Amino acid sequence: MNGEPDFLRTLRLEDTGASTGETILTGASHWSPGGRVFGGQVLAQCIVAAQATIEDRDIHSMHGYFLRPGDIDVPITFGVERIHDGRSFAARRVQAYQRGVPIFSMIASFQRPDVGVEHQDPFPVDVPEPESLPSAASILSAIDHPVARAWAERSIDLRHVEGPVFVDVQGEHIAHQAVWFRVDGDLPADPALHRAVLAYASDLSILEPIMRRHGVAWGTPGVKSASLDHAMWWHRDGRADEWVLYTQQSPSAQGGRGLAFGRMFSPDGRLLASVAQEGMMRVPR
Repeated sequence: MNGEPDFLRTLRLEDTGASTGETILTGASHWSPGGRVFGGQVLAQCIVAAQATIEDRDIHSMHGYFLRPGDIDVPITFGVERIHDGRSFAARRVQAYQRGVPIFSMIASFQRPDVGVEHQDPFPVDVPEPESLPSAASILSAIDHPVARAWAERSIDLRHVEGPVFVDVQGEHIAHQAVWFRVDGDLPADPALHRAVLAYASDLSILEPIMRRHGVAWGTPGVKSASLDHAMWWHRDGRADEWVLYTQQSPSAQGGRGLAFGRMFSPDGRLLASVAQEGMMRVPR
């Protein structure tokens, strides 16, 4: 695929002006199972909205809460509040609304380019190359279910190192996994766009280590999951249309919730970003 990724249109927000000190933008949604807005989409849109009010600074961290399910058929309004502009750092609060109530709330911090001490965790050893693994699209397209077929057509190529958890969980029930991903097609060179797309992709599989640990698949009857909160830190620039290794692990699950952490590496070993998310995870007894 060499054309534009189909979800990219959702990241093109319309600036509708200012209201009571906020910059107001609007955006649309792409298809998602059950008619609910995909969390990674609204997360990435909020980042794009905040970046639209920033010059000469890059996002380095965000913290957000998923407050209500979003409706894919209703436009999303983004209100951006300028809460701090310093010499090096700036902060923005973004609220995503539908029908007058917030569905997602985020605070993000931006920094001017700077230099300092540097270190990182090493790239994992003995990870198979992505080309040696089956794609999620090839697996899902063989499943006779409308949701599976629809997700098979999404424009992010996702490949599980330990095998997917779409229908069942094969192998050892462990609380960690790794996936390779990249956007199909070519993205513009804008680093800010690539950071937003990495955020979009960060929500695709982050809760799966919890599921894998307990032998629960997406197709398990009665399983219910939802993202509750999300945090992300960008360390180095990378391209989302080149392979990214996303390692994930869950230290705890309890009370119908599970916590997961992730790290994103470029193929040449650079640590691009770190992710944390707590999600609701309810399984039938």
